[in-house]
Amino acid sequence: MRKDVRILLVGEPKVGKTSLIMSLVSEEFPQVVPYRAEEITIPADVTPERVPTHIVDYSEAEQTDEQLSSEISKANVICIVYAVNNKKSIEKVSLAIVLEVLVPVILVGNKSDLVEHSSMETILPVMNQYTEIETCVECSAKNLKNISELFYYAQKAVLHPTGPLYCPEEKQMKPACIKALTRIFKVSDLDNDGILNDNELNFFQRTCFNAPLVSQALEDVKNVVRKNMIDGVCDNGLTLKGFLFLHTLFIQRGRHETTWTVLRRFGYDDDLELHQDYLFPLTLKVPPDCTTELNHNAYLFLQSVFDKHDKDRDCALSPEELKDLFDVFPYMPWGPDVNNTVCTNDEGWITYQGYLSQWTLTTYLDVQRCLEYLGYLGYSIISEQESQAVAITVTRDKKIDLQKKQTQRSVFRCNVFGDSGSGKSGFLQAFLGRNLTRQNTVSEEHMSYYAISTAYVYGQEKYLLLHEVFPDFDVLSDTDLACDIVCLVYDASNPHSFEYCARVFKQYFMDTKTPCMMIAAKSDLQEAKQLYALTPLEFCRKHKMPPPQAFTCNTADAPCKDIYTKLTTMAMHPHVTQADLKSSTFWLRVSAGATVFAVLGFAMYRVLLKQR
Repeated sequence: MRKDVRILLVGEPKVGKTSLIMSLVSEEFPQVVPYRAEEITIPADVTPERVPTHIVDYSEAEQTDEQLSSEISKANVICIVYAVNNKKSIEKVSLAIVLEVLVPVILVGNKSDLVEHSSMETILPVMNQYTEIETCVECSAKNLKNISELFYYAQKAVLHPTGPLYCPEEKQMKPACIKALTRIFKVSDLDNDGILNDNELNFFQRTCFNAPLVSQALEDVKNVVRKNMIDGVCDNGLTLKGFLFLHTLFIQRGRHETTWTVLRRFGYDDDLELHQDYLFPLTLKVPPDCTTELNHNAYLFLQSVFDKHDKDRDCALSPEELKDLFDVFPYMPWGPDVNNTVCTNDEGWITYQGYLSQWTLTTYLDVQRCLEYLGYLGYSIISEQESQAVAITVTRDKKIDLQKKQTQRSVFRCNVFGDSGSGKSGFLQAFLGRNLTRQNTVSEEHMSYYAISTAYVYGQEKYLLLHEVFPDFDVLSDTDLACDIVCLVYDASNPHSFEYCARVFKQYFMDTKTPCMMIAAKSDLQEAKQLYALTPLEFCRKHKMPPPQAFTCNTADAPCKDIYTKLTTMAMHPHVTQADLKSSTFWLRVSAGATVFAVLGFAMYRVLLKQR
């Protein structure tokens, strides 16, 4: 909402501009009227809209055309005053409007105490000719008639303008207004059944106006819609058509403030665009060496969004369901590459786990984008929070985790290095449960350099984010190097493949505290002797790394995930000694915990699904 209102009064000499201002201030008709009143400011606490209001008088006798132009440029509403008893001043109203102002205009017919008839018939053609005109008010400075109303309407024209909402010629709301209200309806339709039931209407009313509707008031609203629209009410709930009809009715009856209150509560600015402060709250600050994650309440909200769009209850979003979910966005945020970044079902549809994983990835990589997306979904409104920034947890500095030898983080990044053809992409896709056969169906055009899913460590569910680093040894960026664990992949069947991994490790990671793991990919093929001074096992022993882990995605079923559990464990516990990493008991505890909790997690999800 605007911080202040600046009202400029213009008109022919002796129409009573100055008298109107002085009558408002003193609440009596002035006996002596100067050529021009000084600018006055009405404090916010004495105005109905709680907004500071500045009232500026213009006098042709005292001011120049340049000064008039200057005042017009500063004003956000112009009151063109004419005398209802002076036909010439009425005729000159249209000439005054040709100033080509880009702000709302109020026509003010003063001196109504001097005539017994209204000037509305004469002024109506002028109002129809200029869409800038918000309304016309007849008043009397002498009798104090409609003085307060005049300035209230001027305020209202600034704070709740008709122009962006409604087209008088076509007698219907403008497309931008319909689009905004449609999004508001969809966000408020908590069960996505296409109607607002009594509970949803009450929540909407409380959200926008801080007061619920009593049962009779709800019925009265629905009855108004029923009388005017065939399909405005369905199953005793308000349809989208009924919702839009109500707002059209509010606007037509001069209650623009009702529609504007709703629009602004849901984040819209004066141009019916979502406000930048709404989409990108300034309260979130992320220090260096800290990461961003979704908190528990955010995951609950996203789960409810998934549930309301998973119409067939198959725990996956079909292309139609996904499109419906993102219908409240101005664009489709997820491209085809997302299907190769997270888990999907056999039909290639994003599963419940994949859906949450993609949100986790966005939060980690680009928290501002995540805030924007949550804003489109109406997180702060549905969760009744000040902003969507409360959905984000900023983790503590990684150096503190290392000092305390424990972490509270839930998302761990693993950067995957390896020469071209070493099997990096296959390693990423295998994490999503895809064997070589399924991977071969993936289009090169829609390949992703990220893969994210869950792993269980000591019974705790964590997210492991794999990032495939482009194999250009000389141009590794800080982003390529910043991670919780490094994965070095070589093709066990290619004698030249290991050398790349050794060079990357020695140049970039040998002197860091970042844990590293060597992966011997394509282990189903004949192993070749690596043309390097040390064998991979000797290299790992020398640099106190775990022994190379054999891996293949050329399996009949989904590839084994034990290796990803090991990576997550090492990322969580970078302080763990080499002796522990070699211990079979250590890895047995990890994998046993993962198996038990994976089974329990699946069982719990089936129970929740039945409850839904």
